[in-house]
Amino acid sequence: MAKDFLKETKDRYDVIVIGSGLAGLTSANVLAKQGYSVLLLEHHYQLGGMATWFKRRGGHIFDISLHGFPVGMIKSCRKYWTQEIAESIVQLKGIRFENPQFSLRTTFDRKDFTRLITEQFNIPFETVDAFFSASRKMNFFDDQQMTTGELFEKFFPGRSDVVRMLMEPIAYANGSTLEDPAITYGIVFSNFMSKGVFTFQGGTDALISKMREELIANGVDIRIRSLVEKIEVSPDRQVKAVHVNGKRIECGAVMSNANLKTTILKLVDEEHFDKDYLEETKAVRLNNSSCQVYIGLKPGEGFDDCGDLLFHSEHDGFDINAMLSMNVSSRTFSFYYPQTRPGSDRWLVVSSTNANYSDWAKLTEEEYQHEKEKLCEGTLDCLEQYVPDIREKLDWIEASTPRTFEHYTRHAQGASFGTKFEGLKVSQALPEHINGLFHAGSVGIIMSGWLGAVNYGVIVANELDKYLTPSSATV
Repeated sequence: MAKDFLKETKDRYDVIVIGSGLAGLTSANVLAKQGYSVLLLEHHYQLGGMATWFKRRGGHIFDISLHGFPVGMIKSCRKYWTQEIAESIVQLKGIRFENPQFSLRTTFDRKDFTRLITEQFNIPFETVDAFFSASRKMNFFDDQQMTTGELFEKFFPGRSDVVRMLMEPIAYANGSTLEDPAITYGIVFSNFMSKGVFTFQGGTDALISKMREELIANGVDIRIRSLVEKIEVSPDRQVKAVHVNGKRIECGAVMSNANLKTTILKLVDEEHFDKDYLEETKAVRLNNSSCQVYIGLKPGEGFDDCGDLLFHSEHDGFDINAMLSMNVSSRTFSFYYPQTRPGSDRWLVVSSTNANYSDWAKLTEEEYQHEKEKLCEGTLDCLEQYVPDIREKLDWIEASTPRTFEHYTRHAQGASFGTKFEGLKVSQALPEHINGLFHAGSVGIIMSGWLGAVNYGVIVANELDKYLTPSSATV
Protein backbone atom coordinates (compact mmCIF):
# COMPACT_ATOMS: atom_id res chain seq x y z
CA MET A 1 0.00 0.00 0.00
CA ALA A 2 1.32 3.46 -0.93
CA LYS A 3 2.36 5.66 1.98
CA ASP A 4 -0.17 8.29 3.02
CA PHE A 5 1.88 11.50 3.25
CA LEU A 6 -1.18 13.36 4.56
CA LYS A 7 -1.89 10.94 7.40
CA GLU A 8 -3.37 12.67 10.45
CA THR A 9 -3.52 16.13 8.86
CA LYS A 10 -6.30 18.26 10.32
CA ASP A 11 -9.49 18.99 8.41
CA ARG A 12 -8.81 22.72 8.56
CA TYR A 13 -5.87 25.08 8.99
CA ASP A 14 -5.70 28.84 9.27
CA VAL A 15 -3.12 28.96 6.47
CA ILE A 16 -1.98 26.49 3.83
CA VAL A 17 1.37 27.27 2.20
CA ILE A 18 1.91 25.69 -1.21
CA GLY A 19 5.59 25.15 -1.99
CA SER A 20 8.69 25.23 0.17
CA GLY A 21 10.99 27.64 -1.60
CA LEU A 22 12.57 30.23 0.69
CA ALA A 23 9.56 32.53 0.35
CA GLY A 24 7.19 29.70 1.29
CA LEU A 25 9.33 28.53 4.19
CA THR A 26 9.71 32.06 5.56
CA SER A 27 6.01 32.86 5.22
CA ALA A 28 5.13 29.64 7.05
CA ASN A 29 7.56 30.43 9.85
CA VAL A 30 6.43 34.04 10.29
CA LEU A 31 2.74 33.08 10.35
CA ALA A 32 3.27 30.16 12.73
CA LYS A 33 5.09 32.43 15.17
CA GLN A 34 2.10 34.78 15.02
CA GLY A 35 -0.12 31.99 16.31
CA TYR A 36 -1.72 30.60 13.18
CA SER A 37 -2.08 26.91 12.41
CA VAL A 38 -0.02 26.36 9.26
CA LEU A 39 0.14 23.44 6.84
CA LEU A 40 3.14 23.46 4.49
CA LEU A 41 2.76 21.32 1.35
CA GLU A 42 5.72 20.36 -0.85
CA HIS A 43 5.40 18.04 -3.84
CA HIS A 44 9.12 17.08 -3.76
CA TYR A 45 10.73 14.86 -1.14
CA GLN A 46 12.97 17.72 0.04
CA LEU A 47 12.25 21.25 1.14
CA GLY A 48 13.92 24.33 -0.30
CA GLY A 49 12.75 24.71 -3.89
CA MET A 50 15.72 26.20 -5.78
CA ALA A 51 17.56 26.44 -2.46
CA THR A 52 18.19 22.76 -2.06
CA TRP A 53 20.77 20.04 -2.60
CA PHE A 54 21.21 16.43 -3.61
CA LYS A 55 23.56 13.58 -2.70
CA ARG A 56 25.45 11.15 -4.93
CA ARG A 57 27.36 7.96 -4.28
CA GLY A 58 30.80 8.44 -2.84
CA GLY A 59 29.66 11.02 -0.30
CA HIS A 60 29.19 13.96 -2.66
CA ILE A 61 26.70 16.68 -1.65
CA PHE A 62 25.88 19.31 -4.28
CA ASP A 63 24.01 22.58 -3.92
CA ILE A 64 21.80 22.60 -6.99
CA SER A 65 22.81 26.05 -8.19
CA LEU A 66 24.98 29.07 -7.64
CA HIS A 67 24.03 30.72 -4.34
CA GLY A 68 25.29 34.19 -3.53
CA PHE A 69 23.35 36.93 -1.79
CA PRO A 70 23.86 40.38 -0.23
CA VAL A 71 24.77 41.08 3.39
CA GLY A 72 21.12 41.90 4.12
CA MET A 73 20.50 38.15 4.33
CA ILE A 74 22.17 38.16 7.76
CA LYS A 75 19.64 40.64 9.16
CA SER A 76 16.67 38.88 7.56
CA CYS A 77 17.70 35.45 8.85
CA ARG A 78 18.33 36.81 12.34
CA LYS A 79 14.94 38.52 12.42
CA TYR A 80 12.75 35.92 10.74
CA TRP A 81 14.66 32.70 11.42
CA THR A 82 17.35 32.19 14.07
CA GLN A 83 20.59 33.71 15.28
CA GLU A 84 22.30 30.39 14.56
CA ILE A 85 21.34 30.56 10.88
CA ALA A 86 22.43 34.20 10.65
CA GLU A 87 25.82 33.41 12.17
CA SER A 88 26.47 30.76 9.50
CA ILE A 89 26.42 33.35 6.69
CA VAL A 90 29.93 34.20 5.49
CA GLN A 91 31.41 36.46 2.83
CA LEU A 92 32.86 35.14 -0.43
CA LYS A 93 35.92 37.31 -1.01
CA GLY A 94 37.44 35.56 -4.02
CA ILE A 95 35.36 36.77 -6.98
CA ARG A 96 37.18 36.39 -10.32
CA PHE A 97 36.57 37.56 -13.88
CA GLU A 98 38.41 35.87 -16.76
CA ASN A 99 37.47 36.99 -20.27
CA PRO A 100 39.03 38.51 -23.44
CA GLN A 101 38.60 42.04 -22.08
CA PHE A 102 40.12 41.71 -18.60
CA SER A 103 41.34 39.42 -15.83
CA LEU A 104 40.81 40.48 -12.24
CA ARG A 105 39.86 39.56 -8.68
CA THR A 106 37.56 41.56 -6.45
CA THR A 107 35.79 41.44 -3.11
CA PHE A 108 32.71 42.66 -5.02
CA ASP A 109 31.85 45.67 -2.91
CA ARG A 110 31.55 49.37 -3.68
CA LYS A 111 34.99 50.30 -2.40
CA ASP A 112 36.82 47.65 -4.40
CA PHE A 113 34.74 48.12 -7.55
CA THR A 114 35.41 51.86 -7.38
CA ARG A 115 39.13 51.14 -7.14
CA LEU A 116 39.05 48.76 -10.10
CA ILE A 117 36.95 50.95 -12.37
CA THR A 118 39.03 54.05 -11.67
CA GLU A 119 42.49 52.41 -11.71
CA GLN A 120 42.11 49.57 -14.21
CA PHE A 121 39.46 51.05 -16.51
CA ASN A 122 40.52 54.71 -16.14
CA ILE A 123 37.04 56.06 -15.39
CA PRO A 124 36.96 59.28 -13.28
CA PHE A 125 36.06 58.72 -9.65
CA GLU A 126 33.24 61.28 -9.88
CA THR A 127 31.55 59.23 -12.63
CA VAL A 128 31.86 55.96 -10.74
CA ASP A 129 30.62 57.50 -7.51
CA ALA A 130 27.65 59.08 -9.32
CA PHE A 131 26.74 55.69 -10.84
CA PHE A 132 26.78 53.95 -7.47
CA SER A 133 24.78 56.75 -5.86
CA ALA A 134 22.16 56.69 -8.61
CA SER A 135 21.81 52.91 -8.31
CA ARG A 136 21.51 53.13 -4.55
CA LYS A 137 18.69 55.69 -4.72
CA MET A 138 16.46 53.65 -7.05
CA ASN A 139 13.05 52.64 -5.68
CA PHE A 140 9.59 51.55 -6.83
CA PHE A 141 8.31 55.12 -6.99
CA ASP A 142 10.82 56.20 -9.63
CA ASP A 143 10.11 56.49 -13.33
CA GLN A 144 10.70 52.93 -14.52
CA GLN A 145 11.04 53.69 -18.23
CA MET A 146 14.85 53.72 -18.23
CA THR A 147 16.40 50.37 -19.16
CA THR A 148 19.55 48.91 -17.64
CA GLY A 149 21.32 49.45 -20.95
CA GLU A 150 20.36 53.13 -20.91
CA LEU A 151 21.61 53.42 -17.33
CA PHE A 152 25.03 52.15 -18.37
CA GLU A 153 25.11 54.34 -21.47
CA LYS A 154 24.39 57.37 -19.31
CA PHE A 155 27.40 56.80 -17.04
CA PHE A 156 29.77 54.63 -19.11
CA PRO A 157 29.05 55.35 -22.81
CA GLY A 158 30.79 52.96 -25.17
CA ARG A 159 32.55 51.09 -22.34
CA SER A 160 31.57 47.46 -22.93
CA ASP A 161 34.32 46.34 -20.54
CA VAL A 162 32.84 48.25 -17.59
CA VAL A 163 29.32 47.13 -18.50
CA ARG A 164 30.53 43.53 -18.58
CA MET A 165 32.09 43.68 -15.12
CA LEU A 166 29.05 45.37 -13.59
CA MET A 167 26.40 43.36 -15.42
CA GLU A 168 27.64 39.80 -15.87
CA PRO A 169 27.34 38.65 -12.24
CA ILE A 170 23.81 40.06 -11.91
CA ALA A 171 22.74 38.32 -15.12
CA TYR A 172 23.92 35.03 -13.62
CA ALA A 173 22.29 35.84 -10.26
CA ASN A 174 18.77 36.66 -11.48
CA GLY A 175 18.59 36.59 -15.28
CA SER A 176 18.76 40.37 -15.81
CA THR A 177 19.21 41.75 -19.31
CA LEU A 178 20.10 45.19 -20.65
CA GLU A 179 16.49 45.56 -21.84
CA ASP A 180 14.98 45.12 -18.37
CA PRO A 181 13.99 48.20 -16.33
CA ALA A 182 17.01 49.83 -14.71
CA ILE A 183 15.34 49.52 -11.31
CA THR A 184 15.62 45.72 -11.51
CA TYR A 185 19.38 46.10 -11.82
CA GLY A 186 19.96 49.06 -9.55
CA ILE A 187 18.24 47.67 -6.46
CA VAL A 188 19.90 44.25 -6.67
CA PHE A 189 23.34 45.58 -7.58
CA SER A 190 23.37 48.26 -4.89
CA ASN A 191 22.44 45.66 -2.28
CA PHE A 192 25.49 43.61 -3.20
CA MET A 193 27.65 46.73 -3.30
CA SER A 194 27.13 47.50 0.38
CA LYS A 195 29.32 44.65 1.62
CA GLY A 196 29.84 42.11 -1.18
CA VAL A 197 28.66 38.55 -1.83
CA PHE A 198 27.73 36.13 0.95
CA THR A 199 26.78 32.46 1.20
CA PHE A 200 25.75 29.91 3.80
CA GLN A 201 28.65 28.00 5.31
CA GLY A 202 27.73 24.35 5.68
CA GLY A 203 25.75 24.15 2.44
CA THR A 204 22.05 24.31 1.75
CA ASP A 205 21.52 20.90 3.32
CA ALA A 206 22.54 22.38 6.68
CA LEU A 207 20.51 25.55 6.08
CA ILE A 208 17.27 23.79 5.18
CA SER A 209 17.71 21.32 8.03
CA LYS A 210 17.96 24.22 10.49
CA MET A 211 14.94 25.89 8.93
CA ARG A 212 12.94 22.68 9.14
CA GLU A 213 13.79 22.35 12.84
CA GLU A 214 12.61 25.92 13.44
CA LEU A 215 9.37 25.35 11.54
CA ILE A 216 8.58 22.24 13.55
CA ALA A 217 9.41 24.03 16.81
CA ASN A 218 6.92 26.73 15.84
CA GLY A 219 4.18 24.19 15.12
CA VAL A 220 4.17 24.09 11.31
CA ASP A 221 2.72 20.85 9.91
CA ILE A 222 5.17 19.92 7.11
CA ARG A 223 4.16 17.44 4.42
CA ILE A 224 6.40 16.34 1.54
CA ARG A 225 5.36 14.46 -1.61
CA SER A 226 2.10 16.35 -1.43
CA LEU A 227 1.09 17.71 -4.83
CA VAL A 228 -1.60 20.37 -4.80
CA GLU A 229 -4.14 19.78 -7.54
CA LYS A 230 -6.54 22.65 -6.96
CA ILE A 231 -7.25 25.72 -4.86
CA GLU A 232 -10.99 25.69 -4.18
CA VAL A 233 -12.71 29.07 -4.39
CA SER A 234 -16.34 29.89 -3.55
CA PRO A 235 -18.68 31.65 -6.02
CA ASP A 236 -18.10 34.91 -4.13
CA ARG A 237 -14.33 34.56 -4.71
CA GLN A 238 -13.28 33.39 -1.29
CA VAL A 239 -10.61 30.72 -0.70
CA LYS A 240 -12.24 27.66 0.80
CA ALA A 241 -9.86 24.70 0.61
CA VAL A 242 -6.93 23.02 -1.08
CA HIS A 243 -7.13 19.68 -2.88
CA VAL A 244 -3.88 17.74 -2.43
CA ASN A 245 -3.11 14.08 -3.15
CA GLY A 246 -6.85 13.60 -3.67
CA LYS A 247 -7.73 15.02 -0.24
CA ARG A 248 -9.68 18.21 0.50
CA ILE A 249 -8.34 20.36 3.35
CA GLU A 250 -10.15 23.55 4.36
CA CYS A 251 -8.33 26.75 5.24
CA GLY A 252 -8.78 30.42 6.01
CA ALA A 253 -6.13 31.54 3.53
CA VAL A 254 -3.60 30.18 1.03
CA MET A 255 -0.06 31.41 0.43
CA SER A 256 1.22 30.04 -2.87
CA ASN A 257 4.94 29.75 -3.39
CA ALA A 258 4.36 28.04 -6.72
CA ASN A 259 5.16 29.78 -10.00
CA LEU A 260 2.91 32.82 -10.46
CA LYS A 261 1.36 31.68 -13.73
CA THR A 262 0.85 28.15 -12.42
CA THR A 263 -0.93 29.50 -9.33
CA ILE A 264 -3.40 31.65 -11.26
CA LEU A 265 -3.86 29.73 -14.50
CA LYS A 266 -3.72 26.12 -13.30
CA LEU A 267 -4.55 25.87 -9.60
CA VAL A 268 -7.60 28.16 -9.69
CA ASP A 269 -10.51 27.88 -12.12
CA GLU A 270 -10.36 30.81 -14.56
CA GLU A 271 -14.04 31.59 -13.97
CA HIS A 272 -13.09 33.14 -10.63
CA PHE A 273 -11.01 35.91 -12.22
CA ASP A 274 -11.90 39.01 -14.21
CA LYS A 275 -11.00 38.75 -17.88
CA ASP A 276 -8.60 41.70 -17.75
CA TYR A 277 -6.62 40.19 -14.87
CA LEU A 278 -6.39 36.85 -16.66
CA GLU A 279 -5.09 38.54 -19.78
CA GLU A 280 -2.56 40.49 -17.73
CA THR A 281 -1.40 37.24 -16.12
CA LYS A 282 -1.09 35.44 -19.44
CA ALA A 283 1.00 38.33 -20.79
CA VAL A 284 3.58 38.03 -17.97
CA ARG A 285 6.85 36.80 -19.42
CA LEU A 286 8.77 34.01 -17.79
CA ASN A 287 12.42 34.56 -17.10
CA ASN A 288 15.07 32.27 -18.49
CA SER A 289 16.35 29.06 -16.99
CA SER A 290 19.81 27.59 -16.46
CA CYS A 291 22.05 24.56 -16.74
CA GLN A 292 24.49 23.23 -14.17
CA VAL A 293 27.35 20.76 -14.30
CA TYR A 294 28.16 19.11 -10.96
CA ILE A 295 31.75 17.94 -10.53
CA GLY A 296 33.01 15.93 -7.54
CA LEU A 297 36.65 15.02 -6.96
CA LYS A 298 37.92 11.74 -5.57
CA PRO A 299 38.27 11.62 -1.76
CA GLY A 300 41.43 13.39 -0.70
CA GLU A 301 41.95 15.06 -4.09
CA GLY A 302 41.86 18.86 -4.24
CA PHE A 303 43.05 21.89 -6.18
CA ASP A 304 44.79 25.19 -5.54
CA ASP A 305 42.78 28.26 -4.57
CA CYS A 306 40.78 29.20 -7.67
CA GLY A 307 38.66 31.77 -5.89
CA ASP A 308 35.07 31.26 -4.77
CA LEU A 309 33.21 32.40 -7.88
CA LEU A 310 34.79 32.62 -11.31
CA PHE A 311 32.99 34.33 -14.19
CA HIS A 312 34.61 32.81 -17.27
CA SER A 313 33.80 33.84 -20.82
CA GLU A 314 35.36 33.48 -24.24
CA HIS A 315 32.89 35.96 -25.78
CA ASP A 316 34.13 39.38 -26.89
CA GLY A 317 31.68 41.35 -24.74
CA PHE A 318 28.58 41.12 -22.58
CA ASP A 319 25.90 39.44 -24.70
CA ILE A 320 22.85 37.91 -23.04
CA ASN A 321 22.01 35.88 -26.15
CA ALA A 322 25.49 34.35 -26.08
CA MET A 323 25.08 33.59 -22.38
CA LEU A 324 21.82 31.74 -23.13
CA SER A 325 23.13 29.83 -26.13
CA MET A 326 23.60 26.05 -26.08
CA ASN A 327 26.97 26.74 -27.70
CA VAL A 328 28.32 27.71 -24.31
CA SER A 329 30.86 30.52 -24.23
CA SER A 330 30.23 31.80 -20.69
CA ARG A 331 30.19 29.93 -17.39
CA THR A 332 30.20 30.75 -13.70
CA PHE A 333 32.26 28.30 -11.66
CA SER A 334 31.48 27.91 -7.97
CA PHE A 335 34.41 26.31 -6.14
CA TYR A 336 33.63 24.42 -2.96
CA TYR A 337 36.51 23.67 -0.61
CA PRO A 338 36.41 21.45 2.49
CA GLN A 339 35.87 24.54 4.68
CA THR A 340 32.68 25.26 2.73
CA ARG A 341 31.14 22.33 4.61
CA PRO A 342 33.03 22.06 7.91
CA GLY A 343 33.92 18.44 8.59
CA SER A 344 34.01 17.51 4.91
CA ASP A 345 37.15 16.51 3.01
CA ARG A 346 35.68 17.07 -0.45
CA TRP A 347 36.49 19.53 -3.21
CA LEU A 348 33.57 20.21 -5.55
CA VAL A 349 32.92 22.46 -8.54
CA VAL A 350 29.54 23.54 -9.91
CA SER A 351 29.41 25.23 -13.30
CA SER A 352 26.35 27.39 -14.04
CA THR A 353 25.18 28.65 -17.42
CA ASN A 354 22.04 30.59 -18.27
CA ALA A 355 19.81 28.77 -20.77
CA ASN A 356 16.66 28.93 -22.88
CA TYR A 357 14.04 26.34 -21.99
CA SER A 358 12.95 26.09 -25.63
CA ASP A 359 16.40 24.92 -26.75
CA TRP A 360 16.20 21.89 -24.45
CA ALA A 361 12.47 21.15 -24.53
CA LYS A 362 12.43 20.36 -28.26
CA LEU A 363 15.12 17.65 -28.09
CA THR A 364 14.40 13.95 -28.43
CA GLU A 365 15.58 11.78 -25.54
CA GLU A 366 18.62 10.67 -27.54
CA GLU A 367 19.47 14.25 -28.50
CA TYR A 368 18.90 15.37 -24.92
CA GLN A 369 21.37 12.88 -23.46
CA HIS A 370 23.90 13.76 -26.17
CA GLU A 371 23.66 17.48 -25.36
CA LYS A 372 24.06 16.82 -21.62
CA GLU A 373 27.21 14.79 -22.29
CA LYS A 374 28.47 17.56 -24.58
CA LEU A 375 27.82 20.11 -21.83
CA CYS A 376 29.79 18.03 -19.32
CA GLU A 377 32.74 17.52 -21.66
CA GLY A 378 32.84 21.18 -22.66
CA THR A 379 32.79 22.19 -19.02
CA LEU A 380 35.73 19.93 -18.20
CA ASP A 381 37.65 21.31 -21.18
CA CYS A 382 37.09 24.82 -19.84
CA LEU A 383 37.83 23.92 -16.22
CA GLU A 384 41.21 22.45 -17.20
CA GLN A 385 42.45 26.04 -17.57
CA TYR A 386 42.10 26.42 -13.80
CA VAL A 387 42.41 22.82 -12.56
CA PRO A 388 44.79 21.24 -15.11
CA ASP A 389 44.44 17.65 -13.87
CA ILE A 390 40.68 17.74 -13.26
CA ARG A 391 39.99 14.65 -15.40
CA GLU A 392 42.43 12.52 -13.40
CA LYS A 393 40.90 13.67 -10.13
CA LEU A 394 37.30 13.36 -11.27
CA ASP A 395 35.00 11.04 -9.32
CA TRP A 396 31.53 12.26 -10.33
CA ILE A 397 30.01 14.46 -13.02
CA GLU A 398 26.45 15.09 -14.18
CA ALA A 399 24.40 17.91 -15.65
CA SER A 400 21.03 19.52 -15.00
CA THR A 401 19.05 21.48 -17.58
CA PRO A 402 15.86 23.55 -17.76
CA ARG A 403 14.00 20.26 -18.13
CA THR A 404 15.54 19.08 -14.85
CA PHE A 405 14.36 22.19 -13.01
CA GLU A 406 10.90 21.91 -14.53
CA HIS A 407 10.64 18.31 -13.33
CA TYR A 408 11.83 18.82 -9.76
CA THR A 409 10.51 22.29 -8.98
CA ARG A 410 7.49 22.37 -11.33
CA HIS A 411 8.50 25.90 -12.29
CA ALA A 412 6.85 26.72 -15.62
CA GLN A 413 9.44 26.14 -18.36
CA GLY A 414 12.07 25.51 -15.70
CA ALA A 415 12.25 29.25 -15.02
CA SER A 416 15.13 29.58 -12.56
CA PHE A 417 14.39 33.27 -11.98
CA GLY A 418 10.59 33.34 -12.02
CA THR A 419 8.98 36.05 -14.11
CA LYS A 420 9.96 39.34 -15.65
CA PHE A 421 9.29 42.64 -13.87
CA GLU A 422 5.60 42.83 -14.79
CA GLY A 423 4.97 39.70 -12.71
CA LEU A 424 5.41 41.64 -9.48
CA LYS A 425 2.27 43.73 -10.04
CA VAL A 426 0.18 40.64 -10.86
CA SER A 427 1.52 38.80 -7.80
CA GLN A 428 0.77 41.67 -5.43
CA ALA A 429 -2.75 42.15 -6.83
CA LEU A 430 -3.83 38.52 -6.42
CA PRO A 431 -5.63 39.00 -3.04
CA GLU A 432 -7.69 41.79 -4.62
CA HIS A 433 -9.22 39.23 -6.98
CA ILE A 434 -9.53 36.19 -4.69
CA ASN A 435 -10.10 36.85 -0.98
CA GLY A 436 -7.57 34.91 1.06
CA LEU A 437 -5.29 33.93 -1.84
CA PHE A 438 -1.74 35.29 -1.69
CA HIS A 439 1.41 34.68 -3.72
CA ALA A 440 5.11 34.98 -2.87
CA GLY A 441 7.73 33.71 -5.28
CA SER A 442 10.33 34.79 -7.82
CA VAL A 443 8.70 37.71 -9.61
CA GLY A 444 10.08 40.89 -11.07
CA ILE A 445 13.78 39.96 -10.79
CA ILE A 446 14.27 42.14 -7.68
CA MET A 447 12.19 39.60 -5.79
CA SER A 448 14.38 36.75 -7.06
CA GLY A 449 17.39 35.24 -5.37
CA TRP A 450 17.72 34.13 -1.77
CA LEU A 451 17.34 37.53 -0.10
CA GLY A 452 14.51 38.62 -2.39
CA ALA A 453 12.64 35.36 -1.74
CA VAL A 454 12.96 35.61 2.05
CA ASN A 455 11.92 39.25 2.18
CA TYR A 456 9.00 38.81 -0.20
CA GLY A 457 7.84 35.89 1.93
CA VAL A 458 7.82 38.22 4.95
CA ILE A 459 5.99 40.99 3.09
CA VAL A 460 3.23 38.64 1.93
CA ALA A 461 2.97 36.95 5.34
CA ASN A 462 2.32 40.35 6.88
CA GLU A 463 -0.39 41.09 4.31
CA LEU A 464 -1.96 37.71 5.01
CA ASP A 465 -1.85 38.45 8.73
CA LYS A 466 -3.83 41.66 8.15
CA TYR A 467 -6.43 39.63 6.29
CA LEU A 468 -6.55 36.78 8.81
CA THR A 469 -6.64 38.43 12.20
CA PRO A 470 -5.36 36.54 15.27
CA SER A 471 -8.88 36.46 16.76
CA SER A 472 -9.96 34.14 13.95
CA ALA A 473 -7.12 31.68 14.48
CA THR A 474 -8.06 28.13 15.41
CA VAL A 475 -6.81 26.52 18.58
